[in-house]
Amino acid sequence: MSAYKSFAVVGGGRVGLPVAAGLAAKNVSVIILSRSSTKTPPSGVQLVQVDTSDTAAVTAVLKEHKVDVVISTVDVGGGEWDVVQKPVVDAAKTAAVKLYIPGEFGVPTDGHTVGMLGSKNKFAQYVKHIGVPYLRIHNGGFIEFVPFFKGPDGKIPAIGKGETPISLTSVPDIAGERGFLVHVLTTLPPSELENRTLRIEGERVTLNEIARKLKTTLNHVESVEGQEFLTYMLKIFEYGGGSSGWDEVNKREGSEGAASGNALWPGHHWKTIEEALNL
Repeated sequence: MSAYKSFAVVGGGRVGLPVAAGLAAKNVSVIILSRSSTKTPPSGVQLVQVDTSDTAAVTAVLKEHKVDVVISTVDVGGGEWDVVQKPVVDAAKTAAVKLYIPGEFGVPTDGHTVGMLGSKNKFAQYVKHIGVPYLRIHNGGFIEFVPFFKGPDGKIPAIGKGETPISLTSVPDIAGERGFLVHVLTTLPPSELENRTLRIEGERVTLNEIARKLKTTLNHVESVEGQEFLTYMLKIFEYGGGSSGWDEVNKREGSEGAASGNALWPGHHWKTIEEALNL
């Protein structure tokens, strides 16, 4: 059983709020660190206003609340991992936090050197370098983002054939009250979580299969005009990097497998695209 009793969530968005709510439902101490005091936290969760770029201030909060686990749900953004996440993990180090979960929540980042995934990888390597125990979660894409794949013509853009498998996982399966993250943090011992990368997958599909599920077709393109990030991700999807089990260093599916982490939650039903999007 988990020895973690106190949690701090950084960020109150799509992943942060449901994780905080889910943990609070397990009768553990949960705070949300936010620069703004206007957010309404879930029931049982305390909102702590703090400048998350101020390492000393964050350290004081973590010590005051005797935080065991820090969960960052803040995206690295435009490559500024040193501005967005470094102050918080430095504070976690000083406050002797037992586990730090970086804001990856997506496709694997190891081996990437450019773009958003390169920034996430640089930060993950920094966490390892300073010796803070970490847990990384790779879930592929969010199913809830699938409708936004559509272009103005209603078709799904694809760079290449669109036949390479992609891992997709629903947000509630990752971060909800009965989500994977809450489950492992409140049921597993630290020895099964520290310095590990857990790969989960709700559904494994190709872009062609996604198009069929959304009752449309693919639009084969070389790039998506005005959408550099989508173009960047479509290129990654085409060569296999959209799988949560992808090994970017060796450019192949890794030995752990895309759904290897699913085994830590026996009996759980992972939502399909149809179920998550009510198709």
